[in-house]
Amino acid sequence: MMTGKRLIISALLLALVQIGFLGWIIAGRAAILRDGKQVLLKVEPIDPRDLLRGDYIFLGYEISRIPVKLIANIPADKLVSDDTSIVVRLKKGADGYWQPTTAWFGAAPAPAAADEADIVGHINDGWGLREEGASITPDYGIERFYLPEGEGMAIQSDMRVRPFAVRVAIAGDGTPQIKALMDGDKTLFEEPLY
Repeated sequence: MMTGKRLIISALLLALVQIGFLGWIIAGRAAILRDGKQVLLKVEPIDPRDLLRGDYIFLGYEISRIPVKLIANIPADKLVSDDTSIVVRLKKGADGYWQPTTAWFGAAPAPAAADEADIVGHINDGWGLREEGASITPDYGIERFYLPEGEGMAIQSDMRVRPFAVRVAIAGDGTPQIKALMDGDKTLFEEPLY
């Protein structure tokens, strides 16, 4: 049986471990936002509400549809995709937005050059890989951007008439994190560094 002193010490240790774990998660996210390579992506709106979490914009990107012809390592006998990761190499276009140049299932064979960035996404199984003009839709984990209460519908309406973009920070391992929602060159909302 635990004495009162041992119980208090155990509870404090458990609390410290939990606080340390949460701090580690937040520090990792803040490090991506602070130190990651920043790219600008053109976005397309879809839906502005989450009943449990408030206003958000579900974003689709031009990099959300990757033509199969850009995937460099499809085995000759593979007809459909597996449930796997995909690395998409991006390069800055003349308009300032980053575009996909090539992609690989699994991992890139070489690191990106200084003027390129690799973003990692996930592909579900079942995407056709042999049809003419086929494309796949990776999930990058940056498809939702949460907004202050009451802002979602107004921004959703504006996105239908004006171009918007997001500034994304990409970590060295390809993990993306939305840094800011932008209307032209104007930053509307920025993610906090915590």
